[in-house]
Amino acid sequence: MTLGMWPSDLYVYGAVALLVLCSLLTRTGYMLFGDHLPLTEGVRRALRYAPAAALTAIIVPDLMPWPAGGGPAFDLRLVAAALAVLVFLRTRSAVLVIVVGMLSLWGLRWLAG
Repeated sequence: MTLGMWPSDLYVYGAVALLVLCSLLTRTGYMLFGDHLPLTEGVRRALRYAPAAALTAIIVPDLMPWPAGGGPAFDLRLVAAALAVLVFLRTRSAVLVIVVGMLSLWGLRWLAG
C-alpha cells in the first residue's frame, strides 16, 4: 500500500472543499454585497418569518415521534413542550420558555426514571 491518496479520498475532500466555499459565499455574500442589492418590501416582509420557520423546522420533527404503527406516541418531550408553550402564552418571554422547557423535561425524565 502506498502513502498516496485514493481517488475516492480526493472526491470526498473536493466535495467538502466545495461545500465550504458554497457555505462561505452564501453566508458572507449578503454582508459584502447587501448594500448594493436592495430588497423589495415583499422580500423584507417574508424574511421576518425566517427565524420562526427555522425554529419550527428544528423542533417539530423532534416532537413528532410517529411509530411505524401509525398514530402519535406519548413522549415526555411533548409534555415539556406543552408546558413551554403555556409559559410563552402567559409571559411572552423567550428566555423563560427555554428555562421552563428544559427544567420540565429534565424533571419529567428524572421522575420517570
